[in-house]
Amino acid sequence: MALGTHLFSLSLQRAAVKTFGRPGPMSQVYGEEAFHHMLSIERKRAQRTNGSFLLLLVRLKGNSGSGIEIPPAVAATLFSGLGLCFREVDFFGWHRQGRVAGAVLAQGPVQPDADALPRIVDRVTQVLSRRLPLSGQRLDVRVVRLGRGAA
Repeated sequence: MALGTHLFSLSLQRAAVKTFGRPGPMSQVYGEEAFHHMLSIERKRAQRTNGSFLLLLVRLKGNSGSGIEIPPAVAATLFSGLGLCFREVDFFGWHRQGRVAGAVLAQGPVQPDADALPRIVDRVTQVLSRRLPLSGQRLDVRVVRLGRGAA
C-alpha cells in the first residue's frame, strides 16, 4: 500500500467513527468527509451494477422555515432514531456537518416500488418525531433514489 493511500485510509478511519453492531448512537455516525466518501463509493457501485440507492436527508427547520443548527444532544437522539429505522448494511452520518443528517440505503436487485419512498419518509418522520424535542422546530425528511436505475 502506498504511503499516501495509507495516510488517506487512516484519516478516513478517524473521520468515520462507525462500528458494527450498533453499540451507541454516536459511535456509528460518519463525519461529513467520511459520509461523502462513502456516498461516492455507493454511487460508483450503483453505476457499475446499473443499480440505484436511496439517499435520505434530515434537517431541522425553525419557525422561519430555514434549516437550523442541530445541537449535539439532539443529533445523538436523531442518529439513534435513524439507527432504529435502518439495516446494518445502510449507513448514516453528516451530509452537512451539524445541519443535515444523511442516510444511504443500499438496494439489492429488487428495487422498492414508487410507494416505498413516501412510506420511508413517513416511518422516519414518525420515529424521529417521537424521540426528538421539537419545540418551535419541525423535521424536514426527504428521500431520493440515485444511480442509473433511478426513475
